[in-house]
Amino acid sequence: MKKIILTLCICFATLLAKAQLGYMYGQYDIGFAAALNYAYTDAETVRGTAAAHLVFAYNHTPFLNYIAEVQFGRLAGGDSVNTLSGRQFKNNYTAVSFRAQVQAGELLRYDNSTIFNALRNIYVSGGVGVIYNNMAEIHRSSLYIPDYTSYGRNTSSEFFVPLKAGYEFKIFNSYDEPFIKVDLGYQFNYMLGDQLDGIKAGTRKDVYSQFVVGMRFTIGGFTSYRKPIRK
Repeated sequence: MKKIILTLCICFATLLAKAQLGYMYGQYDIGFAAALNYAYTDAETVRGTAAAHLVFAYNHTPFLNYIAEVQFGRLAGGDSVNTLSGRQFKNNYTAVSFRAQVQAGELLRYDNSTIFNALRNIYVSGGVGVIYNNMAEIHRSSLYIPDYTSYGRNTSSEFFVPLKAGYEFKIFNSYDEPFIKVDLGYQFNYMLGDQLDGIKAGTRKDVYSQFVVGMRFTIGGFTSYRKPIRK
């Protein structure tokens, strides 16, 4: 009986020591982000537009994350007056996506290296999503070429592949647990269709890119990692 009690005490002391040394992290985050969008479509002129993101993350480890995201925003492009095609659009869109994200800290031994410690929060991410397109404004006819009109749909839904790279700044609380994450990233969204601008033309698929600044906040599910999270 004494041996069992002693073993339990040792285990408890070990877990407590790990928590004090910065091994603990939260498995669940919620957050938000702002993005600057650029759509590359059948409309010749590219314009910058804004979007907002809502984020939920499951952190399998501090450096391996599964992220569900909802985007609300606008995509725009083209110029009905100053281009031969006359194509111009404004798309008030909603998108839902799921990404797996791996940070360099999952692979590096950063605890004894200043360089690797600085690189550990670099990440790459990829997944799948669905975008719901709604044209708030659309011009498909040319002012300069008689009877020239492009065709497409005012509303549509398409699958897309989100690919993202960036850096995550981790802010630690008094227990050395990461509890706020600040994200600076670039995301490339490859459409599997050709209706992002409400115009179907050519053979090239539509894409849109995003410069993203976001924050996530830990909300619970604390557990320990196999190595110290903070150097």
